[in-house]
Amino acid sequence: MVDPMPGRLQNLDIDLLRTFSVIAETRSFSRAAERLLRSQSTLSLQVKRLEEQIGKRLFDRTPRSVRPTAEGETLLAYAHQILALNDAVVARVNEPHVAGVVRLGTPEDFATRHLPGVLSRFAHAFPAVALEVTCDLTLTLLDRFRAGDFDLVLVKREPASTSAGTRVWREPLVWVAAERSILERPGPLPLVASPPPCVYRKRATEALDRSGRDWRVAYSCASLAGAQAAVRAGLGVTVLPKDMVPEGLAVFEDERLPDLHDTEVALLASDPLSAPARRLADHIVRSLEQSAGPG
Repeated sequence: MVDPMPGRLQNLDIDLLRTFSVIAETRSFSRAAERLLRSQSTLSLQVKRLEEQIGKRLFDRTPRSVRPTAEGETLLAYAHQILALNDAVVARVNEPHVAGVVRLGTPEDFATRHLPGVLSRFAHAFPAVALEVTCDLTLTLLDRFRAGDFDLVLVKREPASTSAGTRVWREPLVWVAAERSILERPGPLPLVASPPPCVYRKRATEALDRSGRDWRVAYSCASLAGAQAAVRAGLGVTVLPKDMVPEGLAVFEDERLPDLHDTEVALLASDPLSAPARRLADHIVRSLEQSAGPG
């Protein structure tokens, strides 16, 4: 049958949609390039090709941010569905009989920001696999992992602190507060932090101690939502990965606050690892890894 409208778009390119989806999710060509293990120039060409096929501009770009246009947001909703169906079909063909239970431990903030889409795609691809996800502090997760409570665990750690596991994320930590006036208050710097053991709390207090800045814990809360509410209320400053700063809070780069350097998230796997857990581990690494090689 001859197309009555020559040149009309008939098929979307899965590879272009995946590139578009990752850029939209990370809001950064550089981060998307790291995750997809491609150059930024390659990604730019792919976006240009997709925009030419669609006939619409898909991103608003500034020197500091990349955001989908209204047309891009519309396409993104469909792209998620198309990619999820594609991945489910590929997984079903390649691994038709994978079933079982996988126990995953993860820090709450990382789970909230980065894992929902990753786990949703896995659940659609492997409907016979039951996921049991637990959110907790990193050091608690490590203790429970060593005790055999988890098949897989995502943990925060110092970069290159150990060769164990696979690094899946690396990002700078930043100081976050509701308003700059909190730095002008007399007395020790008020902190909003999770109770010990907490990697970010330890990083913040050690950095302040090294810089000679007095501090006090003004609000301690294990809940991410509770801690962010305290920061919004002006009770103190906190530490977050730069990519996880929520709307309504601001990043402060101030000479009165010490540099926090980068942090990373690594995936640890039990040994032996079941087939369903191995599939989830591979899926997480493919979805999240920002640089090749072990952490």
